[in-house]
Amino acid sequence: MLLQIRKQRLLKGLTQEELSRRSKISKSIIIGLENGKITVTTTKTLVRIAEALECSISKFFYNQSLIY
Repeated sequence: MLLQIRKQRLLKGLTQEELSRRSKISKSIIIGLENGKITVTTTKTLVRIAEALECSISKFFYNQSLIY
């Protein structure tokens, strides 16, 4: 499952480096989650990213292609 982290980050106008700094999650983890190379992570990591993006974790799982 490809998470929608990149979409949320771009909506906030942040670079991967800025998100990394705000969330205290390494840039390599951010990149891996955005491009799908990392498919398993902890809830704590998702919470920290969501807090940095000021959004709910559910936004990472939203997939507009599923709406009919």
